[in-house]
Amino acid sequence: MIHEEVSGKIIGAAMEVLNELKPGLDEKLYERALIIELKRRGLVVSVQRSFPVSYRGELIGNPVPDLIVDNAVIVDPKVVACFTETHVAQMIGYLNITGLDLALLINFKCTLGMETRIAYARDGGTRAS
Repeated sequence: MIHEEVSGKIIGAAMEVLNELKPGLDEKLYERALIIELKRRGLVVSVQRSFPVSYRGELIGNPVPDLIVDNAVIVDPKVVACFTETHVAQMIGYLNITGLDLALLINFKCTLGMETRIAYARDGGTRAS
């Protein structure tokens, strides 16, 4: 499994945050608490870092992943009924622009099935689980 140790720490931190705060809060509150918990666990967290995207030499935008942990894993906290193909596609886009190979979608709406792993192989293969 890609980045097994760091992703395990991220998921553990997310579970700790949800156990403490319980479901029902705004997404940004969970994100802020998750940042605190990740740092408590000794992880380096980059928040709202933008990545310029160009087309034929012209800047077309600056996508901003919510969190990048240990310069290895993109983390996107959500409060949604369920993840959609749009959520997964956005993470694949972030993986493309950052050059990273793992993203975690974390859902703070409920405790069961709270995370989806998106692994991206540079040969074009993508797996969501």
